[in-house]
This record gives sequence, structure tokens and C-alpha cells, in this order.
Amino acid sequence: MIQFNFLLLVFLVLFLLRSATQYYLHRLNLAHLRQYGTTVPAIFQDTVDQETLKKISAYTIDSDHFHMGASLIHQGLYLIVLLSGFLPWLMKAIRSWGVGLIVEGLIFFALLSLLANLSRIPFGLYDTFVIEERYGFNRMTLRMWILDFLKSTVILFLLGGLILWLLLTLVIHGGGAWWVWAWMLVGGVELMMLWLYPVVIAPLFNKFEPIQNLGLVDRIRNLMEKVGLRVKAVLKMDAGKRSKHTNAYFTGVGKTKRIVLFDTLLESHPEEEIISVLAHEVGHWKKRHVLKQIILLEMLSFAVFFTVASLLNWPLLYQTFGFTQPTVYIGIFLIGALLSPLGYFAQPLESAISRRFEREADDFVLELTKTAEPMCNALKRLASDNLANLIPHPLYAWFYYSHPPLVERIERLDIDHKSTR
Repeated sequence: MIQFNFLLLVFLVLFLLRSATQYYLHRLNLAHLRQYGTTVPAIFQDTVDQETLKKISAYTIDSDHFHMGASLIHQGLYLIVLLSGFLPWLMKAIRSWGVGLIVEGLIFFALLSLLANLSRIPFGLYDTFVIEERYGFNRMTLRMWILDFLKSTVILFLLGGLILWLLLTLVIHGGGAWWVWAWMLVGGVELMMLWLYPVVIAPLFNKFEPIQNLGLVDRIRNLMEKVGLRVKAVLKMDAGKRSKHTNAYFTGVGKTKRIVLFDTLLESHPEEEIISVLAHEVGHWKKRHVLKQIILLEMLSFAVFFTVASLLNWPLLYQTFGFTQPTVYIGIFLIGALLSPLGYFAQPLESAISRRFEREADDFVLELTKTAEPMCNALKRLASDNLANLIPHPLYAWFYYSHPPLVERIERLDIDHKSTR
């Protein structure tokens, strides 16, 4: 039976405060858009007309309303699962099968993951085939969506199951320092995934092939040589079969390092803009942003594993949520539930670090290409193509945005370029 005590009170306050903060920021951002979103910012007047601006506002409002509602519904379901007594019942049911503690944990997490994935199906379908379809982005068929869902679920179960099996084995048999070994294990798996993702997982969802425009390929390779960066390949991804959204990215480490350009980007942007976008991505590597992110992530991971080890045998943790005695896999789940709201309130710090990295990468574009115009034009075109909100509320952007708001970003590029002339 669930116990109402100080621990539960603290958890509920943090959980509800997170939901209230999300809702407040959502309403604040949309109110700001409605108030100021009828005038095209001066810097976008050569790219965005009034009709496009109206479409941007409508898309932002529809998409944000939907995702806010979906988030609140999932949080409500999560709270019901935690406080209804379902988890103690599920543990007893699995334990009655007599399969052993590690297999119990695997089944427990597998069933909860399956329920979570199933609950997301109607929201995913609506997002893709109603909202994205309404604004001309979706190109997926229902068959493709179902196959993507099934492949993602299988990958999640295989990789997640393997990591969980190793983690539970370390907790049970690793002694008092199990959490150190677990931290090293998870860090190793994350690094391995950086290496494997481009060559094993990504090709399960998209087709990658060499860019046919040899002139563009030569310019890209010259850019790489200029900064002393070697890449395995410059590839085009068939992103257009799913969506009209445009993007480009660096991926992989070591021998799997590669540049990937969406086919939609290649179709809609001139070469100068593509080169500037790639120069920005190169900036992330040259400024060692990936390495810095890995270090920060591992520091956070170390603190999380230490916290898990400290709380894993705390009787009050289990009694609060209706369990009679400590159980390893239950403890891992409950500690994750307690830490989740705290993780949300760390979002502004993560966003601030990311925005700093993005500004440094923008500065690298100027340093490398000696001009801001192609990058500014690319950002304007990307904003128009993707119907990006041009005027987010400053507090909303501070809390959530991993990139500086577009108007601020383009104005900064333009000012920095003029100051270096």
C-alpha cells in the first residue's frame, strides 16, 4: 500500500511543479507569439512573407498545443502507474514465475517499456499524419511508420535489455563498488554507440549514398582538408521519403566519421549555403564540442550512479511506493522516477551550454569562410522551410532552446562579420 510520507510529498511537489512549469512556459510562449507574431522581423523580410509568417504561427501553435497535451497525458499515466499499486502487483506476479532476480528485472522493465511504447502510438500517428501532414511536411506512409516503430522497439529491447542485464549482474555480484563498474560500462556502451550508429543502426531506417554532385563533393573535401579533418564519406540521406524537413549533420567517431546531408537540403539550398552549414558542423568538431559533451555527460552519469548506489537499499524508498522490501530492479526504477523531475529543472543549464557551443560553431564559420552571408541565408531558408518560430519568448528560449533564437543568431553573425572587415 502506498504510504503518504515526507518522501512522497517531496516527489509529488517536484513532479507537479515540473508539469506546472511546462504548462506555464508553453502558455507564455504562445501568448508571446500571438502578440508579436504578426510582423515579420526585419532581418527576415527578404525570405519570409506574411503568408509564410501566418503558417509559421499556425504550425507552432498546433504543434506546441499537441505536444504539451501529450506530455501532460503521459505524465498523468506515469503518476497512476506509480501510485495505484500496479507496480507491487506486477512484481509479485513476475516473482511467482520463479525465474530468478535478473530475469525478473528484465521482464519488469520490458513490460513497462512495452506499455509506454504502446501508449505513444496514437500520439505518434496523430503527430505524423495530422499535424505534419496538415503543414505539408509528412511523406510517410502508414506502412513505413509501423515498420519504423517496430524496428525502433526491437532495437530498444535488444540494446536496453543487454545493458540492463549487465547492470543487474554488476549490482548483484559486483560488491560495494558495483556502481563504479556500472558507470564505466555505460560510458563504454555510449562510446561504442557513437561508433556503431552510422554503420549499423542508421542504415536500418534510411538509405545513404555518395553525393552525385562531384563539384560539391570536391568543395566539401577541400573544406575538410583546410581544417585538417578527415571523414570517411560525404553521404546523402533519403530523409525526403519521410519528411520535407531539412538538415545536415556530422556523425560517428574514428573510422565511422562521416558527413550526412538530407536530400531535402541538397534540393533546396545552393552550394554556398550548404558549405556554410557544413562549416558550422566542422566547427563543433574543431572546438571539441563532442568531446566536451561526452565529458560532461560522464560527470553527470557518475553522480547519478553514486546516487543510485546510495539510495538502493533505503527502506523508505520502497515502503513509500507500496513495496515491503528492497529489490534491486525496483530500486533502480524508483530512483529514476525520483530523479526525473530534478533532471527537468537542469534543462536550462544544458540549453545554455549547447547555445554556447552553437555560437562558437557560428564564429568558426566566419573564421573559415570569411563571410557571413551564405550562413545567414541558409539559416533564413532553413527557418522558412521548417516553419521555425522566429520570435520565441526569451524565458522559453532560455529554458529549452539548444540553439540561439534565429533572429539573435543571424544578427550576431552579421555584426561579427562587419566588425572583422
